[in-house]
Amino acid sequence: MDAVNRPTDWAPLFPWPTAASHKHARGRLGVVSGAMGATGAARLAARAGLRAGAGLVKVFCPPDALPVLAVALEAVMLAPFISAEDLVQTSEMMDAMVIGPAVGLTEATLANVAALGRSRVALVLDADALTVFKGRTDELLVCLDPVDVLTPHEGEFERLFPDLLAEGRQKAAVEAARRAGAVVILKGAHSVIAAPDGRWTVNHTATPWLATAGTGDVLAGITGALLAQGMPSYQAACAATWIHGEAARRFGPGLISEDLPDMIPAVLATLLPG
Repeated sequence: MDAVNRPTDWAPLFPWPTAASHKHARGRLGVVSGAMGATGAARLAARAGLRAGAGLVKVFCPPDALPVLAVALEAVMLAPFISAEDLVQTSEMMDAMVIGPAVGLTEATLANVAALGRSRVALVLDADALTVFKGRTDELLVCLDPVDVLTPHEGEFERLFPDLLAEGRQKAAVEAARRAGAVVILKGAHSVIAAPDGRWTVNHTATPWLATAGTGDVLAGITGALLAQGMPSYQAACAATWIHGEAARRFGPGLISEDLPDMIPAVLATLLPG
């Protein structure tokens, strides 16, 4: 890919279903929720994952969040867990997991990320799953694989890689991806997507209407859905970022994060072959 994120670079790898597809073949996405009063971010990511094509989406939550989530979700499944080991066992059938949005800056989050990092599942790490490693970046990096995707905004990026942004966003993202051995989406007005092997691109579909709470959770859900469907991580990150920005552009003024998932189908329709 060159410096501009274009659908022509990743559309051939987009995971369209076939006549033989069923829900399990279309990818199984898990999203880790926060506690009872912090479930909205997980719901946004889960709905976005469904709209982006994952055949099955399940939210994994602390037991106290189960009643809240049960009345707010329909097609999304639920699974309570009580420990990091329990989370890994209950999520072992997932193809990808999103962890971070509103899960809390706690020792439990550290343990959950570490445990999932030891599993086979592809990870999308965002928000609290990044910030909780401030000052202990090395502990995060050992959890990562090349299939994983980190989605920090500049504040979260700075907490993990405080020496890099002075070099500029493009160089910072490329070096962070190299150190992490994983894909990095450095979010912003022109998000930079970088791969561990040095590939990078800049996304230009973003709009100022994305500057509202929760839109990053939607991006994490789209990215997770594409990973769950088997799209290569770098191309999945590029596609998710483009779709996310285009969905916001189409909605325009008044956008809130809840609007974004329902804009995804129209954007996908423009990418559909033929």
